[in-house]
Amino acid sequence: MTLAHKSLFAGRCFLALMMLGIGLGQQRGFSQVPRQENPNYPARNPFYFEGKIDYELLGIDEPSNAWEFMQRGIHLQDDREDYKGAIQDYRRALELNDMENGTCQIVTAVRENFNTLDPPPCIFTLRLRLGYLLIHDEPEESVRLFREVLEIDPLRLDVRFLIAEAYEFLAEETADKQEQTELYLKAIEELRGELALTPPVNDPKLSPDEANNAHTHWLLAEIHEKLDKYDEAIEAFENYLKATRWHSDVLPWRLQLAEKKIEELRGMANSQAIRAPVRSASPARARTRAPARTQ
Repeated sequence: MTLAHKSLFAGRCFLALMMLGIGLGQQRGFSQVPRQENPNYPARNPFYFEGKIDYELLGIDEPSNAWEFMQRGIHLQDDREDYKGAIQDYRRALELNDMENGTCQIVTAVRENFNTLDPPPCIFTLRLRLGYLLIHDEPEESVRLFREVLEIDPLRLDVRFLIAEAYEFLAEETADKQEQTELYLKAIEELRGELALTPPVNDPKLSPDEANNAHTHWLLAEIHEKLDKYDEAIEAFENYLKATRWHSDVLPWRLQLAEKKIEELRGMANSQAIRAPVRSASPARARTRAPARTQ
């Protein structure tokens, strides 16, 4: 092959690569396609779509509303694992979709025309994701965000479980024993509320499950144990085993640990009962009046 042929071949390869790059760029949404002409951008009010769309397919150069900031935040969180950047985008989205300043509203009824809804609906996905990312560093803010999620969708599952986790983190951070106990009790209340949303069917013809929400029962047992409520912890661990009987656990080692915990807690409960003082009724002390002074 002569030098001229090599040059011609290299030029054709370069041109082919350029065309391939342009094609891929257009396919992945890098081309400057207006939102209204982009088939990947929701035509109807995008605030009603709470899921994830490939951010590069949306063709957004710079987000202009809360939904677009949320989508970029999801992209940074899920695809790039840039959690700091995701938090920044979620906070910006929250400023544009805020219950307190009236930039969003809670929709409680079906509307005839969703596209003209003003202000737009409050986005629960935004609050769920931001609350989850802040649960270790800012658990109080997480609780606030999760409470807003429940205002938007009171029956959404796992939200109360996340609130309970946030209360548990707050309890572990405080040195005040009384405050710690109160936070644990708040966590227990949220976990019971979570369980109330998914009660067992109690009909073997429909389902053999005797309990649901294994992870909720597990956390409930751990908190009861921290409060030295051994009988309640035993019951929660037993319900955990019932809930995992047909569905196992993503952490299968916890099955054996639960059985071991139940055995240990029964011994601790027995010891606690033996140490408890027996109170006997004692006669009330008679109050004697001091003798009156005589002249």
